[in-house]
Amino acid sequence: MSPTTKNWIIATRPWSFPASAMPALFAMAYVFYMQDSIESIHWGYGVAALLGAVLFQASGNLIGDYFDYMYKVDRKESLGSSRMLVDGVFTPKTIFWFGLIVLCMGILLGLFLWSQTGNDLLWIGIVGALGTFFYYKLKYMALGDVLIFVIYGPLIALGTAFVITNQLYWEVVVLSIPIAFLVVNILHANNTRDMRDDKLANIKTQALLLGEKGSRIQYTFLAIGAYVAVAIFVLLNMISPLALLVIVTLPLAKKNINLIKQAKIDKPEIIKDLDAMSAQLVMAFTLMYALGIFNGYWI
Repeated sequence: MSPTTKNWIIATRPWSFPASAMPALFAMAYVFYMQDSIESIHWGYGVAALLGAVLFQASGNLIGDYFDYMYKVDRKESLGSSRMLVDGVFTPKTIFWFGLIVLCMGILLGLFLWSQTGNDLLWIGIVGALGTFFYYKLKYMALGDVLIFVIYGPLIALGTAFVITNQLYWEVVVLSIPIAFLVVNILHANNTRDMRDDKLANIKTQALLLGEKGSRIQYTFLAIGAYVAVAIFVLLNMISPLALLVIVTLPLAKKNINLIKQAKIDKPEIIKDLDAMSAQLVMAFTLMYALGIFNGYWI
């Protein structure tokens, strides 16, 4: 039976897209906040950058699923495996080429934005493209968390602000750190759940190196650290006090932290949905963060 349109969409894992879309949205809000000191602003390029970031992530999800399947990280009995391949909905070759096509779409969009802006976007795009394709290798070397932190926060925010203003706003690198913390937790929740299967596949992830207790500590530290970082930025007058709107998302963070505390290597079903719940927190947190910064322009 041929895959349906729904299957093609599900294969990209759209539930995870807040990881790429939210840093871009935050950068747009920050540019709005700083607009009085900016000579020219191209909001359309910012929207294009957000779309490009999502395309890169979708590609990374597909290519990563291909290699996870080929290296037997994802198997039928794996709780966190992508069911599109292990259930035979798609062939590995189809998923791989689908990922490459989506990656090329993102690169073409990036090249267009580069032609309209400047060369600084080129190195940002190259890092993003290489990180997208080779993420699986770094993940297997316990470096996936570091890569995700760099790309799905500082890099996307910096690139988005650049295409809008044609200037490198290094402030967004620092200010996007709370978002990056929470995005890393999406991956970390996934890897903590999959520790048993990843160990059987003979790969190394940050979660495996840390173990149950260390993984719980890292997740909790990053979750709480996101809120502490925003409070510090406000105290340093880097952003509007309205950014403290993120506080309304604390119940979501508390729920996730309480769940990770129950994580067990031999009982992955306990946190089987924590990666999706972590993505929901990224979206809620960043929407409040961006909304506070956006409205800070008026006060």
